Amino acid sequence: MGRLFEEHIKRKVKSLDGAWKFRTDEADCGKEEKWYLGFTGGETVIVPSVWNLQSKLITYEGVAWYEKTFYSEGGDLRMCFGAVMTEADVWLDGEYLGNHYGGFSQFEFIVPGVASGMHHLTVRVDNRFDEQSIPQARLDWYHYGGIIRSVTMETLEGVCILNHRLEYTLAEDLKSARCKFVVDLYHHEKGSAKLQILLGDQQIYSEEIAVEGTQTLELPEFTLEDVKLWDVGKPNLYPISIFTDTDDLQDRVGFRKIAAEHEKILLNGRQLEIRGVNRHEEHPDFGFAFPMGLMKKDIELVLQMGCNAIRGSHYPNSREFVDFLDERGILFWSEIPIWGVGFPERVIGDPVVVERGMNMHREMVKYYYNHPCIIMWGMHNETPSHSQEVYRMSEKYYHFLKENGGNRLVVYASNVNVKDICFEFTDVICLNEYWGWYGGDLNCWKPFLDKFIEHRNQLGLGEKPIIFSEFGAAAVYGTHDDEEIVWSEEYQARLISLCLRLFHETPSVAGSFIWQFCDLRTCLEAGINRARGFNNKGLLNEYRKPKMAYHAAKKLYWEFAEEEQ
Repeated sequence: MGRLFEEHIKRKVKSLDGAWKFRTDEADCGKEEKWYLGFTGGETVIVPSVWNLQSKLITYEGVAWYEKTFYSEGGDLRMCFGAVMTEADVWLDGEYLGNHYGGFSQFEFIVPGVASGMHHLTVRVDNRFDEQSIPQARLDWYHYGGIIRSVTMETLEGVCILNHRLEYTLAEDLKSARCKFVVDLYHHEKGSAKLQILLGDQQIYSEEIAVEGTQTLELPEFTLEDVKLWDVGKPNLYPISIFTDTDDLQDRVGFRKIAAEHEKILLNGRQLEIRGVNRHEEHPDFGFAFPMGLMKKDIELVLQMGCNAIRGSHYPNSREFVDFLDERGILFWSEIPIWGVGFPERVIGDPVVVERGMNMHREMVKYYYNHPCIIMWGMHNETPSHSQEVYRMSEKYYHFLKENGGNRLVVYASNVNVKDICFEFTDVICLNEYWGWYGGDLNCWKPFLDKFIEHRNQLGLGEKPIIFSEFGAAAVYGTHDDEEIVWSEEYQARLISLCLRLFHETPSVAGSFIWQFCDLRTCLEAGINRARGFNNKGLLNEYRKPKMAYHAAKKLYWEFAEEEQ
């Protein structure tokens, strides 16, 4: 579901997007009153969307109920949700299917033996905060609620393919790959079928298998010769087709090698300078229910700027967007929504919070594993990483992602610089710094960088490259003045230019991600740093109109790109 191509040719897939019945539940009485059996009142809304775009619900945080009536010929049904903000309880015909926590993750429920006829799918959505929430109530983006990505119903027949990943290791010469498929299969009882796998035009596997319930099958290793590598601007993709006599799963994969060593990031053995930008998947007219047409427009603006990388701040982006990046040869940093500024140390060390974060990592790896554009898994952002709580959490997440995440760099973004005690649990030291905006002035950048490099070397981590994962200044679109005046487009452009040149000329720095692609609606209190209720550090405004900083970054990024030739 939610891809740029058809994932299934044989399997029957029905979209449940469109008109749903909707009602808020301010008193949170719906469960007790059994609204899952059907509720009165309410109105028609469109799924996917966010409820905050309705005039009376702009600031609503609480519970709301959705109901969809649809026809099915029956059988084993798989109800699939692209994402729900933030917690979902799901019922089919009044029967409870389960709960899912985490607003940016795909999830699904299998319901065996459904009768033919009309059915009612009910979803209770809750976007409230408590001390164990991820993210916390204080966060620098808008806390939308609703079913924000597509919903589908799949009919499962016979032995079915639920999910898969292709694990591979490239040879030293990068010309061949040692590979292994891991496939999640389902049959509601006990059955057998011939499982076949095609990678490109090669048949990799064809054997009769027995399946009962849900199980994971690790297939024999094989070697792929004459590999065409996926690279920046050269997005070689291999189609994957996995099928039985009744079911199938289509996907794509790319082969590439990412490494961090000797202060450099290497892609396919070649030194890579990250020319990046942070991007929230948000728009004031759509919230997090981001249309594919606008995704494509954002990517065109990023490419025109000379970027080769995007950081998905601060949550897994939609699969369609990551598919676009696979197709265009753009690198991606994918992370989960632990935005640490809102977390007190006692909360971020809570076992429930840590386990919720771990489950978000599991889901991110499960659904995004095969995307070649993802070169970085992000564990957390701006947490109190000078504390023992974050040290223990980072150690746990780091080892999980290194063991299960494939060939990726595992990172986090630090805003405590020399106080940080967790740098051993990152492949690249990623720094969020805002000299010239939140403190100091433009003259602080060079002394800070020199001091930090010395600190890194004293820690014995001199081999690790540095990336500036966030830096920037706010400017209100259309505000012009002397370049030394903050909030002007001129000042923002000057700061961005100074930083990009400094990073480019410093051997220890492997690149940067400018904060941020476009202006962003925020939950933080309005005031001197959040004028208009927006984080205004965008290179473009919220409607994608470029500021002077966009053109300044474009000039330098293309200059740096030409030096690589």
